[in-house]
Amino acid sequence: MKLYGIPNCTTVKKARAWLEARDIPYEFHDFKKQGVPAELLTRLMGILGWEALVNRNGPTWRKLPDATRAKVKDAKTALTVMQENASVIKRPIVDRDGQHQVGFSEDHYATFFKK
Repeated sequence: MKLYGIPNCTTVKKARAWLEARDIPYEFHDFKKQGVPAELLTRLMGILGWEALVNRNGPTWRKLPDATRAKVKDAKTALTVMQENASVIKRPIVDRDGQHQVGFSEDHYATFFKK
């Protein structure tokens, strides 16, 4: 299982703590150090839609130039912006045997990891 995100993100920290408290092993992929895998985002956009992956509520989105935000209208433009600005990606992303979870809530994780 892989957990994708940014290590200093509060939500990623909560997800990691939740997993570690339950001894659920995972490999962490740091978007800042290891990059943003286009294949992962493309696959998730096909399953969830690009809108589910763009964090429009975060400070990084709000700091983007208006012209950049206006360009994000479809999967192709969203992918470009997410790869250039990893902090715009909603996180964490869990990839567990082809099943995915985006974001973190204790209730969603409890259900997801019962499977």
